[in-house]
Amino acid sequence: MELHILEHSLKVASIAKEGIQICTHGLIKLAFLPSKTRCKFFSLTETPEDYTIIVDEDGFKELPESEYLSVADATWLALNVVSGGGSATSSQPIGVTKIAKSVIAPLADHNISVFMLSTYQTDFILVRERDLPMVMHTLSSEFTLLRVVNGETVAANSTGVTNGFVKPKLVPRPIIHPLSSPSNMFCVTSLDPDTLPSVATLLMDVMFYSGGAKETGGQSEDSGHIRFFSFSLIEGYISLVMDEQTTRRFPNNVLFTSASGELWKMVRIGGQPLGFDECGIVAQISEPLATADIPAYYISTFKFDHALVPEENIQSVIGALRTNESTGH
Repeated sequence: MELHILEHSLKVASIAKEGIQICTHGLIKLAFLPSKTRCKFFSLTETPEDYTIIVDEDGFKELPESEYLSVADATWLALNVVSGGGSATSSQPIGVTKIAKSVIAPLADHNISVFMLSTYQTDFILVRERDLPMVMHTLSSEFTLLRVVNGETVAANSTGVTNGFVKPKLVPRPIIHPLSSPSNMFCVTSLDPDTLPSVATLLMDVMFYSGGAKETGGQSEDSGHIRFFSFSLIEGYISLVMDEQTTRRFPNNVLFTSASGELWKMVRIGGQPLGFDECGIVAQISEPLATADIPAYYISTFKFDHALVPEENIQSVIGALRTNESTGH
């Protein structure tokens, strides 16, 4: 297995709901007019709390300074697991469950915090740039480490650096954050960038204006239905995560939805904002799923984490995770 360290230097930021209009111009440019920017990595996810944006330095310049924009202090790098020398953007992801044991768990064991972004095409594991020497040291025995430089893949030499953190001996990872599962069902899909102009107006409406009166406030939360929409445009590939109702607004044959019409249920992690310094949250969730061989997409946002699992697996997933929940000892 190869681990590609992508060349993008990334910022992770939160845009408050009430400030989204201040950023809309820049976000529309990043999402729909990529030729007008030098941005190669852009992801925007709306949750009930806020909008989370992951963007490279060129893209970040498109956003205005604002009291509504909170930026995580670190610069982040994206890691991408590629099996058998295949393309990093092959048609279907390896799945976060497959990389949980080999990447996410060892990093958690070494006290390295990760931020996950699963897309239709692949999974990105974000690590702080300052942690990279330790990340490479930790993973070099399991992976061929490669860096992407000016679009070319070159060998990355691991240095014998440690952060002084001694790996614990197989310590179980109890889940310490509350879990919830909204009632909506979700689709993970994509579309051809050439068709983007034809659905741009619809996408803008979904991104910025669909949180209308019927969907806002406690009403939607009471029914268990939450607002969640994710759009990524990364190196020319588009990925969309939206609930089943939203997909019905799109014209037929625009979205790359699997023939089986696969639907995903969400497990939401966190009862309050999780922050960026805690380690092992992704591992706590993804390891039990990997053990049970249940595929999953995983999207971290500024305040919460979200795992998407096949609809038919949701009860066994909740059961497996509940078994791992901390009992407060």
